[in-house]
Amino acid sequence: MSTRRATISDVAREAGVSPSTASVVFSGKTPVSDATRERVRAAAASLGYTGPDPRAASLRTGRSGIVGVVFEEHLGRAFLDPVKTLMMDGLADAVAPLGAGLLLLRDDAAIDGAPTLTTAPIDAAVLIGCSGLLRESLDAVRSRGIPVVVIEGDAGPDIPRIGLDNREAQRQAARHLRALGHTDVTIVTLPVRSGWKRGWIPDRAVIGVDVTRDRLAGARDVFPDAAAFAAEASSIDEGLAAGRVLFADPARRPTAVIAQSDLLAAGVLRAAQEAGLRIPDDVSITGFDGIVVDGLAPYTLTTLVQPATEKGRAAGAAVAAMLEGQDAASLQFTSTFREGDTTGAPPSPR
Repeated sequence: MSTRRATISDVAREAGVSPSTASVVFSGKTPVSDATRERVRAAAASLGYTGPDPRAASLRTGRSGIVGVVFEEHLGRAFLDPVKTLMMDGLADAVAPLGAGLLLLRDDAAIDGAPTLTTAPIDAAVLIGCSGLLRESLDAVRSRGIPVVVIEGDAGPDIPRIGLDNREAQRQAARHLRALGHTDVTIVTLPVRSGWKRGWIPDRAVIGVDVTRDRLAGARDVFPDAAAFAAEASSIDEGLAAGRVLFADPARRPTAVIAQSDLLAAGVLRAAQEAGLRIPDDVSITGFDGIVVDGLAPYTLTTLVQPATEKGRAAGAAVAAMLEGQDAASLQFTSTFREGDTTGAPPSPR
């Protein structure tokens, strides 16, 4: 018994049409009559033909139909962050007209034998951030002729960047607190580098994550002496852990906390409530992102609203342009300050 896979020519012969007509029924690129379409599909069903072999298409076009999306953090943790999810939604929308799918990667995945940025069969790569080991892989990727786009990172002057005004945006939140009268402010940051364990950031620490560094710089433009405590990830649990440290000593707790994400801010808020503090009467809290966070009610967070979906869509558009041999420009998006009810004047001196 033959196990040969049926081909489009077999289907065409069975349906009594030309191979090109049978092919367009499956590609959908050229209209055909309903009767012809039904005849071809009936012939395909009888032969067990399910569609063109994607390997053959790849050989013809020289493309895999895959755009790699590379994270520097654990993938499970990344998708607990609504900002990453929104960016991925925008990216998927933008590459869909290419007929491309997304392959999620970690640059250190080779330890498990999984594909990495340098080995995966991808047509283009979108890097979510670019620091540490990821930069070391770029030369190998570029030698393969693969277009690269970076969201929130810097991979060099010739690689398109989709960025955000992180420093200026964070400066707006800090100025808001200063205008309210705050002088005793602590910053709760995103991770300083891959593998960071939560804790206070030393004065001379090298911050390898661009977003963390830029937002910290913006806050310290206004409060240059503000202490900074770095979380391990952008999550409510990490914000709660940081807040418990900040509010452990009533004599030293700050009157305001600048959190580098809304999830961290929500955790800090919970820690303040645990400590018996009133918000904003005893402590003011700002976030960053402008996402919907469960558990914040009845509060509306003072935050910076960033266009996360648009960032992903812009990265996808850059990929599409580069795959067509066109230049792709770097873009920088702007955040919008949104005042909620988690900030107010500092309490009277104790």
